[in-house]
Amino acid sequence: MAGIIGYGAYIPRNRIKVEEIAKVWGADAPSYKKGLMLEEKSVPSPDQDTITMAVEASKRALKRAGIDPKEIGAVYVGSESHPYAVKPSGTVLAEALDATPEVHTADFEFACKAGTEAMFVALSLVQAGAIKFGLAVGADTSQGAPGDALEYSAAAGAAAFIFGKDPIVAEALDTFSFTTDMPDFWRREYQYYPQHGGRFTGDPAYFKHIMGAAEGIMAKAKMKPSDFQYVIFHQPNGKFPFRVGEMLGFEKKQIEPGWLVPKLGNTYSGSSPLGLTATLDISKPGDMILIVSYGSGAGSDAFIFRVTKRIDEVRDLAPKTRTLLDTNKNYLEYGVYAKYRRKIRKAE
Repeated sequence: MAGIIGYGAYIPRNRIKVEEIAKVWGADAPSYKKGLMLEEKSVPSPDQDTITMAVEASKRALKRAGIDPKEIGAVYVGSESHPYAVKPSGTVLAEALDATPEVHTADFEFACKAGTEAMFVALSLVQAGAIKFGLAVGADTSQGAPGDALEYSAAAGAAAFIFGKDPIVAEALDTFSFTTDMPDFWRREYQYYPQHGGRFTGDPAYFKHIMGAAEGIMAKAKMKPSDFQYVIFHQPNGKFPFRVGEMLGFEKKQIEPGWLVPKLGNTYSGSSPLGLTATLDISKPGDMILIVSYGSGAGSDAFIFRVTKRIDEVRDLAPKTRTLLDTNKNYLEYGVYAKYRRKIRKAE
């Protein structure tokens, strides 16, 4: 049996409220707050990027795992906002953790499911016996064009997981993927901001793939919604996870952490992985967890985890996700936010 032996999260302390963005563009803030359950989002500082956040989350995962980083055989970073077009993020992360040089490293891209892609491959290599431990990170400093609907939710954060066979925090019982070619969200080379298909990104894109992966893994594992204590879906906003959960037969109390995205936003590749870190923070030994990601283009990865007794030994060894979310916050005005996100550019 293989599974998660350590996990960690990172969320920037900067925030901007929905009302602050709406005020600049003359938009209707209540429609975002009530309709999409968005209150505020995280914002990286100018000296933060996918790599720096991945390093912080991974260091916390190492604390909980209690292993020598030299034993990590693979380091994978999933993101759609890698700092370099040509230069891997994973090599910098591996070097920062002192996991080099005998380590396999790669960067993953698949919109918002790049993080679970990395998790899938790291877990599979451990299960196959090719490596002893594998590190997978989902991290993003996502962007939305000024005034676009995405600007209200595109946020920043990172989640890291170390997979191994001992000592396990959460056993991986099953995996499943559901993928089709669906152009609901894209960004071409040299374009600064992504484009999207509006409502098409929800139905059929998001709902078709989430449901396909969730139904597929439950059928494969011979399980049903009532068998799980918690279920985590990709969180583009606060509304979609509850809607798809209801469609699949889950109760609202199972869909955790429902408090995460309204105060965090959509961290893209870190979205469902951050939801998993927050859920592990509150779970008990024996709890069954279903996580289903979603990435535009489009596809979903699903995992079933069973929490072990070791969770009680490690959860307090690093900051919990809700602590990162709720404490030491620094609220920004739109002008500072635009400067931090490089939305204001000097003429050359």
